[in-house]
Amino acid sequence: MAKVALITGGAKGIGCAVGLDLAQAGWDIAFCYRTADAAAADAAALIQKHGRRAMAERCDVSDPAAAEAFAGKVEREFGPVEALINCAGPYHRVNILEETPAGWNEMFAHNLHAVFYMSKALAPAMKARKSGRIINFSMANADQMVAQTEVTAHYIAKAGVLILTRTLAKALAPHGITVNALSPGFINSGSAPEAELAAMAKKIPAGYIGELQDAVSAVRFLLSEEARYVTGTNIHLSGGWGI
Repeated sequence: MAKVALITGGAKGIGCAVGLDLAQAGWDIAFCYRTADAAAADAAALIQKHGRRAMAERCDVSDPAAAEAFAGKVEREFGPVEALINCAGPYHRVNILEETPAGWNEMFAHNLHAVFYMSKALAPAMKARKSGRIINFSMANADQMVAQTEVTAHYIAKAGVLILTRTLAKALAPHGITVNALSPGFINSGSAPEAELAAMAKKIPAGYIGELQDAVSAVRFLLSEEARYVTGTNIHLSGGWGI
């Protein structure tokens, strides 16, 4: 029986790349997205092209009821979820003094609360099986706790993801479940203009922008048997930026 991965934010970018890589490795993939219908259909078709089952669900997992319902649907239709990969993490750029309550709450809902809701929804079944992997996405400098005047709520939420990751890791380790964070810096995921990425490369100690494959390889490691004793950690995926 194929292993099942559930990926939030799996229609585009890192989430999509991870899903395709796992499908090639023999996993069945269920992913959710909020708005990218066309991209989601393309991603599902590519997964199926690799001979694996794909479920693409338009779902806002910052809604706890929706998160629980999606998790339940995946486990009913695809079977036990071995890997939860929390990739969803939108942001907007606005000065802290001009941020609105709605914008502030949105950043926490989608970047932090959704991770809690999805983890809570899938943890009971993972505990019963004494098996499971959870990977959460933060950002490369979130552990530095520096001032971020233009992406304040997003930044604080991503710092919260690190605390939540360590807390879940401690709570779930006795049940054979690992929980880790990946913290990307600048990854060429297709969403940022090439000129902007080229300018940022000068600020990265490694001297270049990361590729989707760099993120895919890190996820693959954390899901591997070689990482069975790795839990509660935060892996910087940034070429030295933000540390």
